[in-house]
Amino acid sequence: MTGPILVDCRGVNVRFGAHHVLKDVNLTVRHGETVGLVGESGSGKTTLGRAILGIGPVSSGSIRFAGEEIAGVAPRDRKTAGAQIQAVFQDPYTSLNPAMTIEDILIEPIVARGQASREEARRRVRGLLDQVALPADAAHRFPREFSGGQRQRVAIARALALSPRLIVCDEPVSALDLSTQARVMQLFIEIQERTGVAYLFVSHDLAVVRHISHRVAVMRNGEIVEFGECDQVTARPGHDYTRRLLLAAPVADPVRQAARRAEFLALAAEA
Repeated sequence: MTGPILVDCRGVNVRFGAHHVLKDVNLTVRHGETVGLVGESGSGKTTLGRAILGIGPVSSGSIRFAGEEIAGVAPRDRKTAGAQIQAVFQDPYTSLNPAMTIEDILIEPIVARGQASREEARRRVRGLLDQVALPADAAHRFPREFSGGQRQRVAIARALALSPRLIVCDEPVSALDLSTQARVMQLFIEIQERTGVAYLFVSHDLAVVRHISHRVAVMRNGEIVEFGECDQVTARPGHDYTRRLLLAAPVADPVRQAARRAEFLALAAEA
């Protein structure tokens, strides 16, 4: 996919005391594309997502969104990027307020941003629920009445409430079972096709990232070690760490799985 750059990270560093979490990270996300950001736990991928959202620190470097410098700037202080960058987090069980109805959860960001009155926001709820394939009567129910996959659909609807240009998706399907994962992933794809929203899709699972991404960035120990077109990175990786991530994904054939495990252990031993 080609097009103008929406997010441009240049030389981003994040330190917590003596711990260097992000090290000169360079990453771009174009309008309407999905960039998969993949790596093991502790690699720094969530830290980068939080920096882009404005809810995590930036020690040095630049993050520009549609030309606006946003590194280290809180969402409320951003000129245009505050409402135009939203998030879907990992755990749908804790990311929704259990005391609020789905309608209140969806209208809260609209009213808080001053984009509409409460009555007008309430009228928008039906359209948001339609976008994520939930019935209209879901508006008057509470999060506890829904399954994990349905709650994640509510979280996606809340992210869409302000018509964002970018959604940071932080492990959004890792808490779901495989069949539900597939349905939610397809929903992300359909929403992008309808709205043109861009995604930074953070995951530890290269198989999941491969299914949804146009380009893939591989992060290890706070550094981007490989970044390119999805087919290139996932079929012909240039870095041993990326090959190890690919080999770590299980396959159904026990003979192939045994061969993959042997190759994985050999690469790990070399590393």
